[in-house]
Amino acid sequence: MTEPRQARTQVEPQAAGLRLDAWLAARFTYRSRPDWREEIAAQRILLDDRPAKPARRLLGGEMISYSPEPTPEPPVDTDTPVLYEDDRLFAVNKPGNLPCHPAGAYAEHTLWFLWKDRMDVFRLVHRLDRETSGVVLLARDADAARDLSEAFASGTVAKQYLVVVEGEFPDTLDATGNLSDDPDSVVRKKRRFVPGPPEADGEWAETGFERLATIDSLSLVRVRPRTGRLHQIRATLCSLGYPVVGDKLYGLNAEYYLRFIDDSLSEADRDALRLPRQALHAWRLRVPHPSGTGDLHVEAPLPPDIAELRPWPPLPAEG
Repeated sequence: MTEPRQARTQVEPQAAGLRLDAWLAARFTYRSRPDWREEIAAQRILLDDRPAKPARRLLGGEMISYSPEPTPEPPVDTDTPVLYEDDRLFAVNKPGNLPCHPAGAYAEHTLWFLWKDRMDVFRLVHRLDRETSGVVLLARDADAARDLSEAFASGTVAKQYLVVVEGEFPDTLDATGNLSDDPDSVVRKKRRFVPGPPEADGEWAETGFERLATIDSLSLVRVRPRTGRLHQIRATLCSLGYPVVGDKLYGLNAEYYLRFIDDSLSEADRDALRLPRQALHAWRLRVPHPSGTGDLHVEAPLPPDIAELRPWPPLPAEG
């Protein structure tokens, strides 16, 4: 259960004479006027720290306080097995339905919260999207966290992902180009990849792809990102014409994302998506160990939900 967070805002002078419920509905459009009347009646809206009536006429300059009712957090998978650990760091296998950090509707249902009571000191070195499974590194001390973070920032970390896409992927593909906002998308947060030389209004992205298998219109692909941009793998594959299985945003149709956040996905939508989450897995990670003892190699096995999509062949050895 997420705790209620009080929001405070001051009524602007030009709002003088408006009813409280009308001002709230006009200023905060994510709730209707009847909804705001219910919040006022429940005394979750305070005017200068006192309860008020919906019909109260504003003078301008009052302080409005809002303490929304606490809401249950969405369920998550809390199984985070340890893949490696020593006295400086450890690595866990994050499931495909668990955020790394508190945000939005998630506070206690996060990787950070699950581990904060198990270790005296730790820091998440990097993060994966909520629906991406696989290797996540956690540092046991500040120096290890700094060294590992610098390794990620400098590009000395070698990452390999596994992803399942729609269609028959080429044997190999090297994608270099620019990532930027997609002006044609119905979803504002969606990005697009455009091959070509660096552009001033884009983020340079380099990704290597290798097809491991194609079975019945689905391809299992090994991914080696050489840059670390937001949504790099998913946006690149979508723009190249190989949407990621299960991906509401970068899959077959971005309209799925709108229906997902509105909790209105149909059974036909779910069948088309094939998986309840994006089929992207952080498979292997090679990083300089902060103790200076050489490179650390960590691998997270292919999770059952992706493994069961098709009878994939054995995965290749490290290389």
